[in-house]
Amino acid sequence: MNRLEIKATLAVDDAGEITGIAWPFGTPDRVGDVIEKGAFSAPGKLPMLFAHDQAQAVGIWESISETSEGLQVKGRLLVDDVARAREVRALVREGAVTGLSIGFQTKAATARRGGGRVISKLDLAEISIVAVPSHPGAQIHTIKGTSMEDEDTEAPAVEDRVTTLEADMAAIKETVGKVEKTATRIETKLARPVAANDNGLTAANDNGGERKAFVSYLRRGDHRMDPLEVKALTVANDTNGGYLAPEEFGNELIKLLVEYSPIRKYAKVVTISAPETKYPRRLTSTGATWVGETEDRTASAPSFEQLTFTPHELATFTDISNALLEDNAYNLEGELLADYAESFGVTEGAAFVSGTGTGQPKGLLAATGITEIKTGIAADFPATSPADVIIGMYHAIATSHAQNGVWLMNRNTLSTIRKWKDGNDRYLVLDPISAGAPSTLLGRPIVEAVDMDDIAANKHPIMFGDLSGYRIVDRIGLSTLRDPYTLAVKGQVRFHARKRVGADVTHPDRFVKLKVAA
Repeated sequence: MNRLEIKATLAVDDAGEITGIAWPFGTPDRVGDVIEKGAFSAPGKLPMLFAHDQAQAVGIWESISETSEGLQVKGRLLVDDVARAREVRALVREGAVTGLSIGFQTKAATARRGGGRVISKLDLAEISIVAVPSHPGAQIHTIKGTSMEDEDTEAPAVEDRVTTLEADMAAIKETVGKVEKTATRIETKLARPVAANDNGLTAANDNGGERKAFVSYLRRGDHRMDPLEVKALTVANDTNGGYLAPEEFGNELIKLLVEYSPIRKYAKVVTISAPETKYPRRLTSTGATWVGETEDRTASAPSFEQLTFTPHELATFTDISNALLEDNAYNLEGELLADYAESFGVTEGAAFVSGTGTGQPKGLLAATGITEIKTGIAADFPATSPADVIIGMYHAIATSHAQNGVWLMNRNTLSTIRKWKDGNDRYLVLDPISAGAPSTLLGRPIVEAVDMDDIAANKHPIMFGDLSGYRIVDRIGLSTLRDPYTLAVKGQVRFHARKRVGADVTHPDRFVKLKVAA
């Protein structure tokens, strides 16, 4: 997943015209990244932000171009309209903030020996003014036409803002201290021997950026720590504080969801970007008839109906004390992820089997049009030969679907089926030869779905079919929202988790289910 990367710590805006180099070519920044000339596409106008905070846009960059020195920018602060811009102007004039910083999405990059990357292509998203830029050479050159290098004229006194300026200066000093500590850690890391993968961030290495940011987000909710964590924390946070779990966490969630909801592994799963999606389903086909050489031909045409898939919301929340978030020394984020995966997986797995379709996905057992084979009462299950029942189900659907089919049943039913034998006293269920492979029945895999019916009157304990005929539509993956306000008086933070998913049978002719008599 491409992520928005911020090459700085804290950024501040100024008023009036500002020119400077947002990124010098030819030298690495504090984390070892080098951006080549020609990497920037022409973005036109871009917002001027304070501290890379989208809620604090204070100006606009009107001219952005590549020169031999670097990315040359020129813009103006909206001092007549934005109070924050006027406050920052004095900081720039006093030299408290002199750097520039860029936020971008990497499109092409290679590892750089010794750490960092060589970035050859990117999409520029925003440019901010900063106290300490990620690249030492990214500096403001002029403000209101006055050189920052030889400015002798002092800014006019603004006594009513003295208190604000002093507070900002204290914050800047604190930030500088953090950056210096971070730089020391980076220098130590860069001094390590270079591994075969150039010390790149991989799953086998430290893979630190997004995971560290997510952990810090869970513990403190703060996305202004140091340059490395900041640029990871902007993966996806919106104006109301929402946060999308990093890609690695999202992948782990899907893997865990499959464990609790095995139907996901076999069904057709698609991701949509609309409130609902429609799919056509053919009801009847064209019909060919034999005719003589000059006889009239008979017209025929297929008929269709339309299926509508609507994602439904699945949600929960967790309350955690501030003390636990601050002091825990174990894998808290992993525990939280596993709990969410289990609760979401169990709930959606039940809906995929028996969901009503009202406010939740429609399950396999609730879908219409699926062939049903009846057997004896539960006390005498099955009434006929066990092998006959299973063979009848296997041959109730088309060959092509049967060859891709799986058996769905819960563990209680499987316990009964395991005792069934054919006429030669051989068990029908065969255990896997290799580790990790499923047990088979008539050569097809058995999928244990805990939510399938037990053997009982008017229940459907066994289903057979090609699960590609069952479609799952994901609208929103796992997203979490950190709410530090609702339970603040109790010293707790509330984490909201949600996703949106829908499902239904698209091809009922690919399934057959067994019903126990009343």
